[in-house]
Amino acid sequence: MATKKEHKQPTESSSVQGVASSLDDLMLAALERGDGNMETGRYLITFKEGAGEAGLQALGAQGLRVADARDFQEQAVALESVGDADAVFYPEIGVALVGGGAAQAYGLGLDAGIAAESAIESIDPEYFVFTQNANPSEYLRGFLRAAETIAKDLGAGGQTEAGNDDEGAQVLGATWGLNACRVPPSVRSGVGIKVAVLDTGLDLGHPDFAGRPIFGQTFVGQPVQDLHGHGTHTAGTACGTRAPAGTTPRYGIAYRSTIFIGKVLKNDGWSVGNSVLNGMNWAIANRCQVISMSLGSVSPVQPSYTAAGQAALNNGLLIIAAAGNHGPGFTGAPANSPTIMSVASLDQNLTPSSFSARGKIEIAAPGRDVFSSIPRPRRYGVMSGTSMATPHVAGCAALWAETSPALRGLNLWRRLQATARRLPFPASQVGAGLVQAP
Repeated sequence: MATKKEHKQPTESSSVQGVASSLDDLMLAALERGDGNMETGRYLITFKEGAGEAGLQALGAQGLRVADARDFQEQAVALESVGDADAVFYPEIGVALVGGGAAQAYGLGLDAGIAAESAIESIDPEYFVFTQNANPSEYLRGFLRAAETIAKDLGAGGQTEAGNDDEGAQVLGATWGLNACRVPPSVRSGVGIKVAVLDTGLDLGHPDFAGRPIFGQTFVGQPVQDLHGHGTHTAGTACGTRAPAGTTPRYGIAYRSTIFIGKVLKNDGWSVGNSVLNGMNWAIANRCQVISMSLGSVSPVQPSYTAAGQAALNNGLLIIAAAGNHGPGFTGAPANSPTIMSVASLDQNLTPSSFSARGKIEIAAPGRDVFSSIPRPRRYGVMSGTSMATPHVAGCAALWAETSPALRGLNLWRRLQATARRLPFPASQVGAGLVQAP
């Protein structure tokens, strides 16, 4: 364990950053700091691979009250139910969240010494996270004007009225993105494959998802119902219907997959690292073969996300994440982790999108002017971003996973790259190239 220090009483400000603190309280505390820092004031302890149980026991031996995700149904932790716990342990990924006050009292902050024989790999700050179409500074400044923020975010995403998508897509019966990925000719449907979409939720009453097996869970204290739009759009691309009504083009890829919706971002498009990790732990516990994440933060590689990605691979699962919309800047977290597949965005001429981040990129997919589902009453709209590219890869991954039980985890990762259409651009911009369906 970390070097044990003399216990201190938590200060009033540090108690605000407890494990059971609401997301709004964490954001308000960040606003009061006024430094633009994207840290929440809480900490994430990542244990060495295979040492999670030893780490849990060591935390208890130090005197911390630890809530275990296994005590919650399907390991979906409701933080408002953990009472006076000092920490929450996620066994599938080997990570624990520790409140700011407890970290101070038990000497588990960033300056804690970690002994070589300790079960701890690292202790890191928890960060705020956002939809990949969001501007974090705007959210910090506009937090108290939530309705305006939602409207601004949707507008910034390039969303248009239904039917205003590319004319070619309507003529051909499928969106330009699906055609570029060679989805329509594929005989695969994603049947038997679980696809988890960790985002702002889903419009559960959307007619295009009627009759589908959908398992929803919230990790932000709000209903799974999507009041933002981002989650419904990404889920639509990855798993939407094969045949929407009327003249609406096909926009969904794995149309017979089993859908797991983890609401890890609030209805105004932001959350914290713990909400995301909680959702990742849940998706892994449910053995979702494909996990799609169109979210992130402009931050260094975070060991907690790397551990979650490795846990997924160890269980034959694959996490796919958006590289970020801060191009030409470098790939953000969690996509910058070596165990998570990073997705860049392409325009309709198959060139890298100007907004797409660069650096650690494994594969590319259509991300500019993507038509998909959005919440009622509009039902359909167009958005742009690496957020939109990511579910193209997730949907194609589900189709490939259907072709063989051997295509799981790292093998699925390699197959996606091996079958990608090569593009005349550096790997730092497009990775192995344009994802292709089987």
